Amino acid sequence: MANSTDSDASKGARRGLFSRKPKAEKKNKQPGRMKQIADVFKMTRRNDPSVVWWMAGAFLGIIVLGLAIGFLIDNWVTMLIIAIPLGLLAAVFILSRRAERAAFSQIEGQPGASGAALSVLRRGWILEEQPVAVSPRTQDAVFRAIGRPGIVLVTEGPSNRVRALVDGERRKMNRIAPNVPVHVIQTGRGEGQVPLQQVAKKVRKLKKSLTKQEVQAVNKRLSALGQRLPIPKGIDPYKARPDRKAARGR
Repeated sequence: MANSTDSDASKGARRGLFSRKPKAEKKNKQPGRMKQIADVFKMTRRNDPSVVWWMAGAFLGIIVLGLAIGFLIDNWVTMLIIAIPLGLLAAVFILSRRAERAAFSQIEGQPGASGAALSVLRRGWILEEQPVAVSPRTQDAVFRAIGRPGIVLVTEGPSNRVRALVDGERRKMNRIAPNVPVHVIQTGRGEGQVPLQQVAKKVRKLKKSLTKQEVQAVNKRLSALGQRLPIPKGIDPYKARPDRKAARGR
């Protein structure tokens, strides 16, 4: 009887070793790539219904071009096989661009949106998650990025109101890092302001004037200040960031 029990236990152990994982464990897995793309598409379509036509146009355009070349070289089958994945790639590229625009349209006008616009910058930039200057009364704010062009201050709020915040930060930067260029970008839809989706593009176009080592040195100087600003009451708006995975169409 004991041998029979041991045998059943060993068989159960082997079955457990090679059996499928419980459904509860499967639910904890990250969604697949196609599920992510589907979610991005739904989000983008809600904010930008024309994305369907742009994606369809990109896909069909590549197919038509591929077939045209195929008929010219008398090998349309091969060109169609090549054109289909290229068309899908073009459609996904269009989706990623429109998704990024839709993500920014959702956060436009909200506190912390300017910091979110900076968060899409890639390697080579040192970003502050929290604003370096903020008005508790109006919630106008100034965000900072440090890179090879120097120090970039991105404002949030009407130009006439944030001027005092910017001037204060300029004086501070000139005192701590006197030889480092300070650039100011004002976000918004008004005259002289930059829309959120164009902030990163504007920053990338700035002329480089520092080496990588100098960027790190400037960051250490500014970090030594150890300044921490009070956050307005309520939900912390400065933790909001656009979905970068969605923007890339993952």
